[in-house]
Amino acid sequence: MQSLPKKSLLPFTEEHEAFRKEFGEFLDREIVPYYMDMEKNHSVGKETFKKFGDAGYGCLWLDKKYGGRELDMLYSIVYGEELNKRGLNGVLTRLSSDTVAPYIYAHGTEAQKEKYLPGVASGDTCICICMTEAEHGSDLAHIETSAVKDGKGNYIVNGGKIYISNGMVSDYAIVAVVTNPNAEKPHKGISLLIIPTDAPGFERKLLNKIGLNSQDTSEYIFHDVVVPEENLLGEENRGFYYLMQHLEKERLMGSWGTLGMAEYAFELCVQRANERLVAGKPLGAYQHWQFEIAKAAAELDQARSYVEHLTMLFMAGESVNTQVSIAKYATSELAYKISDLGVQIWGGPGILRENAIARQFVDTRHYRLMAGTSEVQLGIIAKAIGLG
Repeated sequence: MQSLPKKSLLPFTEEHEAFRKEFGEFLDREIVPYYMDMEKNHSVGKETFKKFGDAGYGCLWLDKKYGGRELDMLYSIVYGEELNKRGLNGVLTRLSSDTVAPYIYAHGTEAQKEKYLPGVASGDTCICICMTEAEHGSDLAHIETSAVKDGKGNYIVNGGKIYISNGMVSDYAIVAVVTNPNAEKPHKGISLLIIPTDAPGFERKLLNKIGLNSQDTSEYIFHDVVVPEENLLGEENRGFYYLMQHLEKERLMGSWGTLGMAEYAFELCVQRANERLVAGKPLGAYQHWQFEIAKAAAELDQARSYVEHLTMLFMAGESVNTQVSIAKYATSELAYKISDLGVQIWGGPGILRENAIARQFVDTRHYRLMAGTSEVQLGIIAKAIGLG
C-alpha cells in the first residue's frame, strides 16, 4: 500500500525499530489469521491477552518487579501503530495494560499492585474501567451507582454501567461509584472500587453494536454486590480526580490510535483508486479523486505532525491538557472522514462487511463518542479560549 512518507521528529532508536519488526511479526503470526473469527465471535477471547502476555507484550511500561519491561512511551506508540496498520481495531489488549492498569499503579496500595499488576502483565488477568451509565455519559460527576458501607468492612454496590470495553473478558473492573451522596459538589463524592466480575450479584451482558465487532462492549449490573473496603482504590471520594488525572495521557494515546486508523483508511483509498477502472482508466487518474485523496493526505500529514508535537511536549513534562482535546477531536473526526471517503472510492465492495474499508467505516464511528465525544472536546477547547 502507498501513503505519504512519514518524516518523524520523535526520537525512535534502532531498538524501537527492532521492536516494531518483532511485534509486527507476532501480530502477523498470532493475531491477523484469526481476526475475522474474532469479529464473528464478538470477542478477541481471553486467550489473546495470554498470547500478548506470554510474548512479553503485556505491560511494556510497568516496573520489572511487577512483570513489566520498563520501556518508554515510544514503545507503546509503536505497539499501537502496528495494530492499526493491520486494521486490528477491535484488539484492545492495551486498554487493560496501558489504560486501566496505570490506575492501580498510580493509586493502589502495594498489596493491590502485587495482587493485580503481575496478572495483567502476564495476560492471565484482564481489567476494565467502568464510568459511563445509561443516563450519564459525558456527565460523569452525576453518576448514580452507589457504594454504601455495611459496618462490617464492606461496601454494598448497586446500580449499573454501560458501554464497557473488554467487559465480557475482564476478571476485574475498576468502577466509579458514589460513596458520599451528600457531598458539597457531586464530583467530590465519587470513589473507585476494584470489583471482581465473578462476585455474587454481578451481572453482565454483551451489547449488540455496529463496528468494533471483536471488541466485547458490555453492560454491567450490580445487585447488592459485596466489595471489601480493602478494594477501595486510592482515597475515598477522590475517584473523580483520579479519573481526570489520567485523561491527558489517555487522550494523547487515543489520538495515536485514531491517527493510525485514519492512515490505514487512507492507504485503502489509494490502493483502490489505483486498482479500480472506470471507463478504462484508474479512478485515481481522474482529477476529482486526485484532489479528494490529496486533501485527505494534507489533513493526515498535519494531524500526525500535531500529535507528534504534543507527544514530545508530554514526554518533556509539559502540560497538554487542552491540546489533547484538539488532537482527540481532530484525529477521530479525520479517521471517520477518510473512511467515508474510502467507502465512496471502493463503491459497492465498500459496504461489504468482509471488506477492510467497510470495517474502518463502522469502527471509526465509535471514536467520535469514545473517551469523550467530539462535542465534549470542542466544549473544552471553547472554554480554554474564553468562550461561555
